[in-house]
Amino acid sequence: MAEIKNDGFVDITDKVCPLTFVKAKVALEDLENGQILAVRMNDGEPVQNVPRSFKDDGHQVLQLDDNNDGTYTLYVQKVEE
Repeated sequence: MAEIKNDGFVDITDKVCPLTFVKAKVALEDLENGQILAVRMNDGEPVQNVPRSFKDDGHQVLQLDDNNDGTYTLYVQKVEE
């Protein structure tokens, strides 16, 4: 997969649901419309819930990369509401 240039980064591997999405959402709110946030998260619930929650909020999920260490990096583009 092509590497995506991100404008912000947040590591939520130390959080559990639902705090995973809350922390990621706050990080995305700090960005401008159209900018991209990279979110590092653990496998399991975060991988299932965080991308879906961003989509439900109207943002564009661009890519989900497996880091091959039990974590994933999600790239999400901010879309103004």
